[in-house]
Formats: sequence, structure tokens, C-alpha cells
Amino acid sequence: MMALSACELPSDQEYSISITNLTHSQPLSPPVAMLHKKKFSFWSVGKEASEALEIMAEGGDGSGLLALKPGNPQYQATAPLIPGESVEFRLDTTRDNLKNLSIAGMLVNTNDAFSGVNGIELLDLEEGQSSVHYTYAYDAGTEFNSELTGTIPGPADGGEGFNTARDDITNVVTHHGGIVSVDDNFTGSTLNSAQRFDNPTLRIVVTAH
Repeated sequence: MMALSACELPSDQEYSISITNLTHSQPLSPPVAMLHKKKFSFWSVGKEASEALEIMAEGGDGSGLLALKPGNPQYQATAPLIPGESVEFRLDTTRDNLKNLSIAGMLVNTNDAFSGVNGIELLDLEEGQSSVHYTYAYDAGTEFNSELTGTIPGPADGGEGFNTARDDITNVVTHHGGIVSVDDNFTGSTLNSAQRFDNPTLRIVVTAH
């Protein structure tokens, strides 16, 4: 077998990643992150959510998303990311085809809203360079946005998280329309104007080392 020359040997690439919650009153469930191939994705807008995405978007458990590629470089936070705070971590890989990054977390004072980045490419990010990404809020399309008491798992309600039923008429991932709340005459909503959110919801900074 021919030995690889020094220039052909796989080089270790390390990325430091910072996630900041930009919302006023929407804790983010413990975010998950993964380096993966270009063709993989946590979700696709206009496509039906996987069960792993549904579980994360309704109940905040992102471990199922990481289990889709258990051998890949990945990270799961140990606590929710509260508004205004940041979490920092590092991921590294020796494989050039594992240089796309996905991050996801649930906006927990919602029925099934989530945010993150989906397969951003890091291949051209050179040592010492950083890239900044601002994220949208998405609707998993798996649970109707009723905002009713007992249906929101976050601290605004403390209700149910994931359940197997899918009762949203769209049944596909879309951009989220936002919270209506009781303050805008949505009778029965357990949420108030404090839980409303605008895009962007997260700020993500990736630095190559």
C-alpha cells in the first residue's frame, strides 16, 4: 500500500462555535450541533418533518437528531439557552466531507417552533477566520399552534411536550408566523406578548482554528 505524503494526510480542523439567544422571552431547548456531509440535513423547508425533528420541535429533546449520524462530530448542551445568554463549544474533524454544520433547538414557549442553521458550509473557512449567521424561526408542522394551556412545554405553561399525533394541517416544515398571544385577543392562549419573537432568533459565530 502506498503511503500518503505529508501534504496528503488528513488535517485536523477545529471550530469554536458560539450560539446566542436573541429573543426576549423564548428559552431555547439545549441546542444540538453536528458536522456532517453536504447532502445531509436536519430539516428541509416544504418537506415533512422527521420523527427526530418532531420530538425536538415539540419537546426540546434533540438527541434523536444526533442519533441520525452517531459517528459524526457532535455536541449537545446540558441546559436550555435562556434569552440574552450564549453557549460556546468546539467541534473538530479530520474529514473534508464532514464540514457542513447544523444546529437546532426548540423555542420552548411554543407548540412546535424551532431555530438553528441547516448545513452551512465551513470548507472555505480558513484558520483564524470567523463566519456569523443569524437564524430564522421554523414551524415543524407537526402540532397545531393553538397556544392553549397544557400544550406548551416551556416555563410559560409547563404543559405537554412531544406526542405522536400530528394535527397541524400543513404537515411540512415552514417559516414560523410567530406568536399571537392573549394580548392580541387570541382567546384561550396561555402565552402573552412577552413570548412573541421576531427574526433573527439566534446569532451563531463559527471560528476555524
